Amino acid sequence: MIRLRVTALAALVLAGTATIAPAQDTLSVCLDENVPPYSARHGRDGSGFDLAVAEAVAQRLGRSLAVQWFESKVETDSSSTLAADALLSDGRCQLVAGYPLIKDALGKPAVETARLPDYDGATPADRRRRVALGTLVASRAYHHAPLTVVLAPGVAKPITGLADLEGLKLVIEASTLEDTILMTYRDGALVNQITHLVPGRGAIDFAATLGAIAGTGYDGWVTVELYPYIDEPDTAAREAFAYVTAALERL
Repeated sequence: MIRLRVTALAALVLAGTATIAPAQDTLSVCLDENVPPYSARHGRDGSGFDLAVAEAVAQRLGRSLAVQWFESKVETDSSSTLAADALLSDGRCQLVAGYPLIKDALGKPAVETARLPDYDGATPADRRRRVALGTLVASRAYHHAPLTVVLAPGVAKPITGLADLEGLKLVIEASTLEDTILMTYRDGALVNQITHLVPGRGAIDFAATLGAIAGTGYDGWVTVELYPYIDEPDTAAREAFAYVTAALERL
C-alpha cells in the first residue's frame, strides 16, 4: 500500500475586472449554502468557517458584510469554476469564499459565457440567462487541508498530482471536500472513474463531524447523496440511514 499526501487549498477569489472600492460601506461575499462545516445556511442565518473568514475580512476593512448565498451542484454537467466566475462577473458579490486553489481553475476560462448557479433571490429569468465571464484572481490561501491518496497493492504508477489519477479507479466518500475536488477537477475529467462510498465505509469521523454541526445550533436536515448506487438504491439508503441515525443518537 502506497500513500501520497497532498494538500488542498482554499482561498477568496474575485474576477479580474472587479474592484473593492474604498468608499463602499459593504463587502459582499458569495457563500455556498450547503457545504458544512465550511458554510451552511439556516433560514436567514448562516454558519461555517468560510463565513467566519468573510466576517473577519469585512471587519478588517471596516465594512459591514453582505452574504449572497448560492447553491452548488457536484455533477458532471456543473462547474464550480464557471459558477464562481458567473456570480462575480454578474456583480452578485465581490468575493467568492472557499474557492479551491487548483491551477486549472484560475485565470481566463475556456468559455466566454456561463449560466449563473441558483442563488438567493434569483428569478426564473436569472436561471436562464448567460453571463460574460472575467478572469479569476485568487487571494493567498487561508485554508490548508492535507489529503492522502492510498494506492492499492500492485499499482506502481507514480502519483505527483491530480492529473496522474487519470486512468485509475477511484473510491471516495460522497459529499466531502475530497469528493468536490475530484468531481470538479478539469470540469469533471475524473468523474467516470469515481466510485462513492456509503457513510460508514469511508474514513470520515461522523461522530466528530455531526457533533461539530450540532454545536453550531443547526437543527435542519442531514441528507446523504446516493446517486452512484443505481443498482441497489434501497440497500444503500437503508445502510446510510442506519449509520447516520446511530451516530446522531450517540451525540
